[in-house]
Amino acid sequence: MKKNILTLTVLCLAFISCNSAKTAMNNTISLEGTWELNYVTGPRIAFDGLYPNTKPTITFNLKESSVSGSNSCNRYSGKLNVEGNKISFKDPMAMTRMFCPGEGENIYMSALQKIDSYSISEDGKTLNFIMGDIAMMRFEKK
Repeated sequence: MKKNILTLTVLCLAFISCNSAKTAMNNTISLEGTWELNYVTGPRIAFDGLYPNTKPTITFNLKESSVSGSNSCNRYSGKLNVEGNKISFKDPMAMTRMFCPGEGENIYMSALQKIDSYSISEDGKTLNFIMGDIAMMRFEKK
């Protein structure tokens, strides 16, 4: 009887650990693709005033461990640093240098540098970038 209980306990623990690893992997996989910014915290200017013509985007390529996108004016690209739900954009990124009116570009890139984790909604359509426990940026899947 003790053998059966011990075996059942070990099987349950194995099942639970496999399931949590699978969930973490699914979150990483669902990052793949292009996302469009629809909210950024901090600026006193309305979102549509910051990005009147083009909203910033971010594209994740998990196979190549790279990230790229547009900050509404210039293009950027760099190495993807992600582990579980932890993410970092602190490594230097390559960026084009066109003149951009307004503050939208600077606000976007500055907020990106502060991000340390992310969450994705259950339906896979909303990506939140988080600093500590504050949602700093929100993206919609494209």
